[in-house]
Amino acid sequence: MSRKKFIAANWKMYKIPAEAKAFVDAFLPLVAGHTRDEIALFPSPVLLPTVTAACNASDVAVGAQNIHFAEEGAYTGETSVRQLIAVGGTHTLIGHSERRQYFAETDEIVNKKLHTALKHGILPVVCVGEVLAEREAGETESVLKTQVTGAFVGITPEAAAPIVIAYEPVWAIGTGKTATPELAAEAHAVIRKEATEIFGEDFASKLRILYGGSVKPENASALMAQEEIDGALVGGASLDARSFAAIVKY
Repeated sequence: MSRKKFIAANWKMYKIPAEAKAFVDAFLPLVAGHTRDEIALFPSPVLLPTVTAACNASDVAVGAQNIHFAEEGAYTGETSVRQLIAVGGTHTLIGHSERRQYFAETDEIVNKKLHTALKHGILPVVCVGEVLAEREAGETESVLKTQVTGAFVGITPEAAAPIVIAYEPVWAIGTGKTATPELAAEAHAVIRKEATEIFGEDFASKLRILYGGSVKPENASALMAQEEIDGALVGGASLDARSFAAIVKY
């Protein structure tokens, strides 16, 4: 079945408000009228008010790079779903590899955050992927199955409908290395098969699975040509308006 592609920009810990506003002002005219794909920007929390306001009259969605699973509370430095919604955010990344690597996020924490996002109508992009040692040891499939299964614990097929998965081979993030389109498609097929076993074929056939890992204007077309790849989660190449627009218009 045809799945609408989703192209997302993860700005990580870059830009200040003036730079974020300048990006949106330059980017929106470049993608005006582009309805083939869904587009979303994921800026740092302090940039959310600026970016949501700048994107307000457009079809470009805005989301958080991370949320906490609690509704509110004494969690210094965290962002709640209510806070995200209050500033106009509609999406969130969950379980990005850098959150897992540097902030000790587990599959259990990813699952709790996913429950919270779905409860509040936030579209979640759940990130999964293996590190280089796991790929070299032939463990890619088992790692992906474990992460997908862990993320979906206690979630019904009906509640799961909005979920997007992003496959991030950790060894390809910020390294300049990119999984070949064929390798990426193989990993996506593993994820889709696992989703089929958990939620059934109908859900899995509609599930959008993005590729993230050194996506650039030069390789976007080849990646998007793969039937199993339903979009991209873009890091460094999304920081420049023209570069990200070129990926969107692959």
